[in-house]
Amino acid sequence: MSIDGDKLGKDLGFDRAVEIHSNLCRSQLAKFEDAIAIGPDEKTIVTCTQELPMFQELADQSGKSELTFVNIRETAGWGKSGGKASAKIAALIADAAYEVEPTGLIPVVSNGVCTIYGAGQQAMDIASKLSKHLSMVLVLTNATDVLVPGSTDFPVYLSSISKASGTIGKFEVTIENQAVLKPSSKSHLEFQNSENGAHVECDLIFDLSGGNPLLGGSHGRDGYYCLDPDDPMKLYDAMFEIVDMVGEFEKPIFVSYDSSICAHGRNGKTGCGNCIDNCPTSAITSEGESVLVNKEICDGCGHCSSGCPTGAISYLYPGRLDLVRRSQILLSTYLGAGGKNPVLLVHETAHGGELISAMARYGDGLPDNILPLAVHSATHIGHDALTAFFTAGVQNVIVLAPLKKRDDLASLNFQIDLTNTFLRAMKIEESVRIQLVNEDDPDIVSSILEDIPNATMLAPNNFIPGKNKRENGRLALANLVAMAPYSPKAIELPENSPYGEISIDGDKCTLCLACVGACPAGALADNEDRPQVSFTEYACLQCGLCRNSCPEKAISLKARYNFDNSAMVPVVLNSEEPLECTECGKPFGSRPAIEKVIDILQGNNPMFQTSKQLAMLKMCETCRVMEMAKLRDDPMKLGTVPRVMTADDISPEDEEPTRH
Repeated sequence: MSIDGDKLGKDLGFDRAVEIHSNLCRSQLAKFEDAIAIGPDEKTIVTCTQELPMFQELADQSGKSELTFVNIRETAGWGKSGGKASAKIAALIADAAYEVEPTGLIPVVSNGVCTIYGAGQQAMDIASKLSKHLSMVLVLTNATDVLVPGSTDFPVYLSSISKASGTIGKFEVTIENQAVLKPSSKSHLEFQNSENGAHVECDLIFDLSGGNPLLGGSHGRDGYYCLDPDDPMKLYDAMFEIVDMVGEFEKPIFVSYDSSICAHGRNGKTGCGNCIDNCPTSAITSEGESVLVNKEICDGCGHCSSGCPTGAISYLYPGRLDLVRRSQILLSTYLGAGGKNPVLLVHETAHGGELISAMARYGDGLPDNILPLAVHSATHIGHDALTAFFTAGVQNVIVLAPLKKRDDLASLNFQIDLTNTFLRAMKIEESVRIQLVNEDDPDIVSSILEDIPNATMLAPNNFIPGKNKRENGRLALANLVAMAPYSPKAIELPENSPYGEISIDGDKCTLCLACVGACPAGALADNEDRPQVSFTEYACLQCGLCRNSCPEKAISLKARYNFDNSAMVPVVLNSEEPLECTECGKPFGSRPAIEKVIDILQGNNPMFQTSKQLAMLKMCETCRVMEMAKLRDDPMKLGTVPRVMTADDISPEDEEPTRH
């Protein structure tokens, strides 16, 4: 690697040159020891990951609490343009220096009870090997080719698993048509019927049945291994991994949930269900007007956060504030150091790291303008973050996702399409776009990155990010439209976008105000003085609760983004003169609503059969009560009060008083 210490020092904002070490993990190890001896709480960044375990061990021995690693070799210096990568190296170091807010942890306990589900001798052999390390239960789907073992130290069933639930340490499987292995089996396995629908609790599941996954679809679930029985390498890898899944662990809390701003439901009606629909592990379920997030099942894919229109579900690994700040630091350092045409490569730490390493070691490496941004899951990226990347000065964004997630990319694709819609409407160059690369082949990824053309750069226009999703999104869009060559007043968006307007059919609307009561964002409001519905587009989520709550089916939605200040001003969608009481003249209600009530009750309700009875519905609450009291058949009228009996009512001849 060729690194200019003077330039790197300036690029990082130091007042001195950076001392370059070429053999820090061997002959120059004393330099590292001197650095970590400065202070246990002083943050030290090691810019090579080759000997990470050794550096970490030395730091632990010295009591060093802050040690961070960043790989500038494979990501920058080993590329064919590594000599020009000083600006990128500075940017990567600056990114590593930023401290993200840590998320919480939940404890996980696994006692090593494992259910193996598969067919034939293969399943029996794997169960026998793993039983030396785990407590085993073997469920065979087929036993025709299984040799009778001399002894078994685990139960064996010939059955099928009809249902599985839970997560690592807390799985439960339902075994149908359970048949237990006979200990008297001689030349072949024999089974005897036992109870049907037995429930087995276990900590781990090793599924090599080759059928549909028992849990989590293609995404899987912690502690559940769904494997192809015809792929021996993956089987052996999984066997080595599962034996270590015993003991006490800590799992990150990937998301937080704020029910107060959730648009899932109101008043028994369902609105937004993006988080439930897009969760590949089924960790989110409906709980009436809110949702329930099972943090033990959640594996941090982030689909829920990217698709949530309100930010009620927030990703924490990292949080949206930290994600935007990292991109801003990365890009401002790169551009400040003279870098040109930056392309942000958002990749998952393990998957992207392996591909980048392969490209650097066996190919041309990353071009000097490709800035890698590692995250836990690429699918948690939403349009708010993607837009913020462009306000920070990026030319293009490449989102790299592993091939195993190919069936779980609908939410991410929508967020990318939504952001590209904004870019097109602002007439930003066609080559300046976001691209999803769903690939595991380093050669293909390298080819895609090499073919990105340079484009006219937009001047950065950063903003101070916060934790509120919609606020971040609107700030980013306001800054982006100010940067763009064209500033549209409004942009039509794809259906189901989280911005838009609603319209009300005045011929159908009775101003019952059910929509106002259902709106979770305060976009709809009433008027205390008259029957009226007003709408503030800025607040609208397009969740559909107003439409679903409207008894007249008078509301329709339209996805769009309004950049004009009028979006923040309430607009009256429907209004009526209030109906005046026929007795006292007091305005008391909506004319269309009352007239509809009269149409419904007329001839259908025994309390409202005559014209006088119906006329009471056009009276205010006070006059209506008075009028009802006048009617002979007043349903509120009580019986005659009995006369009070006195001594005069008692006849001397009567042995008993007269009863009235």
